[in-house]
Amino acid sequence: MGTDMSQAIRQLQQDRGISEELILRTIENTLLAAYKQRFGDAENAVVKFDEENMEVSIYAQKKIVEQDDVYDPVKEIEINEAKEIDPDAEVGDEILVEVDPKQFDRGAVQSAKQTAHQSIREIQKDSLYSEFKDKVGEIIIGYYQRDRNGSIYVDLGKTEGVLPRKFQSPRESYHVNDRIKALIAEVNKDKSGLQIVLSRTHTDFVRAIFEIEVPEIYDKTVEIHKIVREPGFRTKLAVYSNREDVDPVGACVGLKGVRIQAVIKELEGEKIDILKYDPDPRRFIKNALSPAEVRDVIILDEGKHQALAVVSDSMLSLAIGKQGLNVRLANRLVDWNIDVKTETQFSQMDIAAESRRAVSELFGDSDYDKEISHISELQGVNSVIAQTLLDNGIDLIEDFLAISQEELEAKGIAASEIEALRKLIEEYVEIVEEETFEEEGEKTSEETVEEGAEPEEYECPECGAKITVEMSTCPSCGIGLSFEYEEE
Repeated sequence: MGTDMSQAIRQLQQDRGISEELILRTIENTLLAAYKQRFGDAENAVVKFDEENMEVSIYAQKKIVEQDDVYDPVKEIEINEAKEIDPDAEVGDEILVEVDPKQFDRGAVQSAKQTAHQSIREIQKDSLYSEFKDKVGEIIIGYYQRDRNGSIYVDLGKTEGVLPRKFQSPRESYHVNDRIKALIAEVNKDKSGLQIVLSRTHTDFVRAIFEIEVPEIYDKTVEIHKIVREPGFRTKLAVYSNREDVDPVGACVGLKGVRIQAVIKELEGEKIDILKYDPDPRRFIKNALSPAEVRDVIILDEGKHQALAVVSDSMLSLAIGKQGLNVRLANRLVDWNIDVKTETQFSQMDIAAESRRAVSELFGDSDYDKEISHISELQGVNSVIAQTLLDNGIDLIEDFLAISQEELEAKGIAASEIEALRKLIEEYVEIVEEETFEEEGEKTSEETVEEGAEPEEYECPECGAKITVEMSTCPSCGIGLSFEYEEE
């Protein structure tokens, strides 16, 4: 065509971000479409580019035939015409004949133009899809362009992104040309075009912000175990360090809180709790309920991930949070079902002895290390019965066992309740009785002598014969014998 295409190619590269190779391929397809529209077939069409000046030409590849022997002018050429192009041409050879663009009619030009536009759109869409698909999960900055049904369309430079209403924080509002920092959540390509979905509510958005603000997280010295978030209200972040000399929480907060304040500012004032991850679920639960101070954590059912957190009366509202937000986020963070109780509420609960003992071992309460001796310590004991016994001066289990059934009933305790209490004692208390050694009623503990030792001999008070403590009558005179011992 003899037209310099270099300027047009450079313009396309700058405006659309398309590579030179793809632009040349688009030009080739455009010329082939025009040729096909004009001549009905493009099988013998050849497009060539001049590498030096970027000129492009289209040729028709024709077969050389004898003079006046042309049946298909599109694919055949007479020998005389061929020799004008190439003096060495011979019948039977094939020769490239340049096609003058003026031969293309209006319809062919229009068809070529549509093909070019469609090709450029497809190339641009594929190029942008490949570029942004690799950036999913990364932060991108754009500018507010327009609002449509609550969704914000953001100018990203090369293309446009959409920030749906569901991915917008309730704290935030925007105006035209406002700067918006968001996470690339999804990249979709369909017949309608390329769709880049942005988000400011994903937990990965918080993660990416921390990677920007905290170098220790970026270089993996400090790692984020898990993030849970209620967008616009509160975020909880569990972190741990791969080096003993680095405090993970301190690294995220920064000197005088400069790092955490930068994150809070980006989230428009959303509260952020940074806590230390601990593989021990008790310590992790205790940390997760921050900023509340937790006194005890009791594992109720490890298999079902059920736990009880005990706090002081003044800390209950802080531990639960407004509308239960704090404990709800803590549940999601540790993946446990946490029930928060005050110390007063806990003391009134029927907690298994094993759980109470676990609390004592965790927090060093030596009172739980003792054997169960009080009726009130029994698992499953009726608190009313225990209090009734205590009012009657019966607190210890051994005192209860020493009292007869009739005496207990006289104190206002039903026989069924007495029986139930005795069964609890048998189940949870080991009763040790003192052992005495007697031989057929003849030997008592005071009369037992060491096996193999000679029995001590005495004299009969009547006849003077030798007798021992084992004798009940004198072997000489037959008088009855009885031995008494005086305490030293």
